[in-house]
Amino acid sequence: MNEFRLDLTVRDYECDLQGIVNNATYLNYLEHTRHEFLKSLGIDFAGMHQQGIDLVVVRSEVDYKYSLTSGDSFYVTLKMALEGRIRIVFYQDIFRLPDNKPIIKGKITGTALSSQGRPFLPDEIKEILLKI
Repeated sequence: MNEFRLDLTVRDYECDLQGIVNNATYLNYLEHTRHEFLKSLGIDFAGMHQQGIDLVVVRSEVDYKYSLTSGDSFYVTLKMALEGRIRIVFYQDIFRLPDNKPIIKGKITGTALSSQGRPFLPDEIKEILLKI
């Protein structure tokens, strides 16, 4: 699969009293990138929910390497892989610009839940993801 990339900039309100990006905010950056990636594939997150299918995170592994500060430009990369029958793994990294300094290394595992709460991966999603 080709690597997906999203460029962003740190906003003042994302920083804590130390003047660095709060740890939880990095998870928002990773999630926003996953949503943009899925949208680029024609997968409508909100539309799926209306159909009774919810895409959910079941595990997050994040290694914090260095901190971003207000105004820093950075990018998030994403590579995706299917794992087993019902899991999608997103390998995501964050790098500061312009020096490409590694900030975060992450592995986010997700699946889909039916309206009955059962984990599965819809065929239409598998088909799209297997093409990339």
